[in-house]
Amino acid sequence: MRTNKYDDKDFFDEYKKMNRSVNGLKGAGEWQMFRKMIPELEDKKVLDLGCGFGWHCKYCIENKAKLVVGVDSSERMLEEAKKTNTDVSIDYIKSEIEHIEFPRNYFDVVISSLVFHYIENFNDICKKVYECMVPGGDFIFSVEHPIFTAYGNQEWYCDELGNRVHWPVDRYFDEGIRKANFLGKEVIKYHKTLTTYINTLLNCGFKVKEVIEPKPPEEMLRDDRDMQDELRRPMMLLISARKDK
Repeated sequence: MRTNKYDDKDFFDEYKKMNRSVNGLKGAGEWQMFRKMIPELEDKKVLDLGCGFGWHCKYCIENKAKLVVGVDSSERMLEEAKKTNTDVSIDYIKSEIEHIEFPRNYFDVVISSLVFHYIENFNDICKKVYECMVPGGDFIFSVEHPIFTAYGNQEWYCDELGNRVHWPVDRYFDEGIRKANFLGKEVIKYHKTLTTYINTLLNCGFKVKEVIEPKPPEEMLRDDRDMQDELRRPMMLLISARKDK
């Protein structure tokens, strides 16, 4: 198993200071829209790919899911999840999500939050998700928007006074590795186009239900002046799909 960046203590300590780490789902700007895409969960079996601190796992149990399986390759993430978002109906598993193996037609709902831009082969993930979902099951996920990942370093272009002039977009159709600066560290991500995300789902047999480019909620825009810049380009992409048969 390759080393997970989140198991680097210094990096993880910085991640724990982020708003979404401290305040959970209410600290995530995309959560209000993502929540609306999640179907009724009562008596459902749910898989969370890249579960992190387990906030989504706990949300599913609180909304009457029958059981939840959270998968993450970071030992530190899972330790935090087991402390903060534990429940007898949540099973946390340490594994790279590319290597998941579950019974066919088992999960009713599969979710994933901000993980697939760390994964090189989205097609393989979609195939595995399709196989382990029941017919009529829902697949909902968020990723960093292709406009956000295209250039690579994920930093604003600024003038000599430090003012944010524009967000650079380049090499959009050149999919593959990008080296981004995140929390003061170099992080490897994989840029994919919007076409790749949508067509991969379709080619694997999914029906795409909804595509959303979420804006930050009003309270975040009001309370944080820097958040206003998030209206200048999309940072995230949310997609929901269904396995019809």
